[in-house]
Amino acid sequence: MGVFQRDNRAAMTPRMTERRARKTPQPATPIRRPGRWLRRGTLTLAALVLAAIALPAWVAPPATPLMRSEARRLGGIEREWVPMDRIAPVMARSAVAAEDANFCRHWGFDMAQIRAALAEGANRGASTISQQTVKNVYLWNGRSWPRKALEAAITPAVELIWTKRRILEVYLNVAEFDEGVFGIGAAARHYFGVTPDALNAVQAARLAAILPDPKGRSAADPGPATRRRAESIRDGAATIARDGRAACFGG
Repeated sequence: MGVFQRDNRAAMTPRMTERRARKTPQPATPIRRPGRWLRRGTLTLAALVLAAIALPAWVAPPATPLMRSEARRLGGIEREWVPMDRIAPVMARSAVAAEDANFCRHWGFDMAQIRAALAEGANRGASTISQQTVKNVYLWNGRSWPRKALEAAITPAVELIWTKRRILEVYLNVAEFDEGVFGIGAAARHYFGVTPDALNAVQAARLAAILPDPKGRSAADPGPATRRRAESIRDGAATIARDGRAACFGG
């Protein structure tokens, strides 16, 4: 019987072999699931976003969107990166007193200030230094909801990865102090002809006083309103130094 089977197979014509091959079940071709590629793409995007947020915690960030825009408009800008240990501590305290007195006590959002702003309406701002740093480094100017939503999403991540000292250091180095003048290094020279480590309490307070409107105010020749605000900031900076609210940034 075994010999007969071997002979029978040997006698099969090519056409018979082809028909039998067609009848033989073939293994199914695996279907590539789009979900797997979607997961991979999502994980890759998340890793890139996390890297973009984490890198400035150790490396000076590149030019911000506003810097690039102003450089194109003006044909160039003044900018110099200055590490925190080369910035007068009174300058750091003055910025906090002016923009975010509870900087060391919140996690990126000052809920008390937000509630007060909501109660008083649109005439009062509530953005913390952390939020302003996120806006300056990663986003664009304006009050659109998409920008505010991105700011709200990125700020907690920055607070989680960066130190408070680093957040303030980056803020002071990317803030606009006059038309085409960015960062405390360029601002100290531009207004007072000194390096940022040589700023005194009055100079620091005046620089902090112009931050909300750097193109409309001058630290070197302040108007009455800016002078009053600078005096209030100077007192606030001294209070922050006494009550420990500068501890998180070594001020």
